[in-house]
Amino acid sequence: MTWRTKKLKLLSSALLSLKTEKDMLNFLRDVHTLEELEEIANRWAIVQLLEKGIPYREIAKKTGVSTTTVTRIAHWLHHGEGGYEKALEVK
Repeated sequence: MTWRTKKLKLLSSALLSLKTEKDMLNFLRDVHTLEELEEIANRWAIVQLLEKGIPYREIAKKTGVSTTTVTRIAHWLHHGEGGYEKALEVK
């Protein structure tokens, strides 16, 4: 079974249709709980720290997540679909 479902593709299209940061933030808030938004933002912060070469334990301490979570995110950064790398190019 593929993870690229029709529903996910429709969500992707909706995200791509938003042109301003304000519109994107409003959409993200409408579609996520505050806890989900915090988790997503935290994961992105971890990716940026990993990219800077910060040690896993330091990242875990700084972000309040376990080293297991940092390891999992690092795995997807280096062995995922390339989405993190593409987004890092844009920042």
